[in-house]
Amino acid sequence: MENKKKKVLVGLSGGVDSSVAALLLLRQGYDVEAVFMRNWDSATNMDFRGNPTLYDETCEQEKDYQDAKKVADHLGITLHRVDFIHEYWDRVFSYFIDEYNKNRTPNPDVLCNNEIKFKAFVDYSVKFNPDYIAMGHYAQIDHSGKYPRLLRAHDNNKDQTYFLSQLREDQLKNVLFPIGHLDKKEVRKLAEEAGLITAMKKDSTGICFIGERHFNEFLSNYLPAKAGDMRRLDGTYIKPHYGLMNYTIGQRKGLGIGGSHESTDAWFVVGKDLLTNTLFVEPGFEHPYAYSDSAIITDVVWRGEKRSGKFTAKFRYRQPDQDIELTWLDDHTIRVDYPQKIRAVTPGQVCAIYDGEECVGSGFIHEVYSQGEKRLYS
Repeated sequence: MENKKKKVLVGLSGGVDSSVAALLLLRQGYDVEAVFMRNWDSATNMDFRGNPTLYDETCEQEKDYQDAKKVADHLGITLHRVDFIHEYWDRVFSYFIDEYNKNRTPNPDVLCNNEIKFKAFVDYSVKFNPDYIAMGHYAQIDHSGKYPRLLRAHDNNKDQTYFLSQLREDQLKNVLFPIGHLDKKEVRKLAEEAGLITAMKKDSTGICFIGERHFNEFLSNYLPAKAGDMRRLDGTYIKPHYGLMNYTIGQRKGLGIGGSHESTDAWFVVGKDLLTNTLFVEPGFEHPYAYSDSAIITDVVWRGEKRSGKFTAKFRYRQPDQDIELTWLDDHTIRVDYPQKIRAVTPGQVCAIYDGEECVGSGFIHEVYSQGEKRLYS
């Protein structure tokens, strides 16, 4: 077969998606080896600096490793195990904490792809001299032109290009996404037919490599909550809050506001002020302060020729495409305008830019405006 001499190093996580990615690569004739990445020391309930992680359950990462080993053995491929605990702390988790300190809502999954799966992993892979690296992401890639084009997955409901949107051209040039043309049902069917133990395994959720911990409790271990006032935009006092970091723009759940505050509507977070440690809330999902019409996007990564004009964007994962007008302000900063107005565009989150089916780049939401007035979102 034409791929017989091409070597691929595939990230094997112990889930069904990466299992089927490895299976398909073998069927396509590649010489396949696999790597399990361990990035958080949940086995000892400590991070590598000795801080407790408040994770008392049986170590899920160890279970995942055992599943990955069983899949590798079943497929007849070698599985290597590598620790990126220090890299994850220095490059991802420290950033995550710093962003919360700035009263922003970060997306560590994007940085995890940038710094771990497509950087630390790539650096580690050099000793194997592979032709390609592969991951079980729901995305597609076109290597036929001057630069690799990152394309949406066939399964729109599972598409992960949002989380891959910050990858540079050089990070994508030798990458394969073997399952990007499949939907989830097809992936599970292939796994079941091949006798893989991960065929019906539940999809993982939670923050990349941190898992399914009680998030606010976990975060308080690194950022002690500072109580403050919960108020309406006109200054009316509602109740105390217990740390701005525990709330995001547009949030409804967990506010604990009863029906005694002049409205029978549900209440939502519409703003945060770090200087006064004030959380602003208003009743009604459609409250106008939750909406904006433009944003400044920083640290922009762009693939291909830079250009201004009309695109679509996602300001959060699984959000329907939003029409935008993009203007470059400098080499790494853009302004996006959306006169139709969009709810809960949140500083710290990623704005992924699309030209049709291609994800051309992304950046981080820095400031949010409505009719030229900056929103109190940070």
